[in-house]
Amino acid sequence: MSSGALIDSNLPGLQLLNKGKVRDVYATSDPNLLLFVASDRISAYDVILRNGVPDKGKVLTKISLFWFKKLAHVIPTHFVTANVDEMPEEVRKYKETLEGRAMLVRKAKVVPLEAIVRGYITGSGWAEYKKSGTVHGIPLPAGLVESQKLPEPLFTPSTKAEQGEHDENISPEKAASIIGPELYAKVERAALTLYREAADFALTRGLILADTKFEFGLVPAADGSGRDELILVDELLTPDSSRYWPAAEYAPGGPQPSFDKQYLRDWLTRTGFRKGLESGPEGRAGEGWVMDESVVQGTRKRYLEALEMLTGEGL
Repeated sequence: MSSGALIDSNLPGLQLLNKGKVRDVYATSDPNLLLFVASDRISAYDVILRNGVPDKGKVLTKISLFWFKKLAHVIPTHFVTANVDEMPEEVRKYKETLEGRAMLVRKAKVVPLEAIVRGYITGSGWAEYKKSGTVHGIPLPAGLVESQKLPEPLFTPSTKAEQGEHDENISPEKAASIIGPELYAKVERAALTLYREAADFALTRGLILADTKFEFGLVPAADGSGRDELILVDELLTPDSSRYWPAAEYAPGGPQPSFDKQYLRDWLTRTGFRKGLESGPEGRAGEGWVMDESVVQGTRKRYLEALEMLTGEGL
């Protein structure tokens, strides 16, 4: 079934500006608008798997659209339309490929930070806390256990690395020095508000939003003042950018079952992946990593389940 996955969007006649781990970004005939296409590629530990997960791009798009609408009162976003019939003429001819997985978005100058908010201590945050009692250099109370809810959500930015490089967890002070204290304060305020509202809603649907990553951009303000306006860009609160846990099974003191890529990460680790083997298994460098069909289907099932629990709808 993984043969039904869209690995490359391939839209002849459109200029491909960037091919990310999941998204292909194209120029359009409108210089202020970009076409975002969510493929079915999947990555973990900075490894893009050679086979994809069928419909994953459609799930990511539908979840992002759901959250863009629900959180529109918090901050403007780059989203323009997901209706291919409303997109520029050169895009419309690819309707069959793009339906359900494409968004027309405003072009923005991306803020060079990954805006991570953590409501629970897990992942790299837990690893740092065990060593030093801190997360991104921020001191936390003693005695926390893995997956415990934090007293307050934490804004813990990281650098935005080039593809193939690793994002680096940094202190708030370092982040503020990179983008300037005024912009940093706006990003932090927006990220924490978005997280709190999303986490509260997710809980009503039986999901714990443990942590998530936002990306922000700058566009000229609509009032013609010449100032820049902060907007939300990229995807929003998807299983690719967030950790969702089933609330009914929550048990602090260890790892939690999840609807994100942890299932794939665990499989990679069991299969022998470690840092330095990004290009393929031991002794087979350059071959890449291919998921077992059971892992493809298990991952697809988790993504669809997250969509249905959050939105009340499937694809």
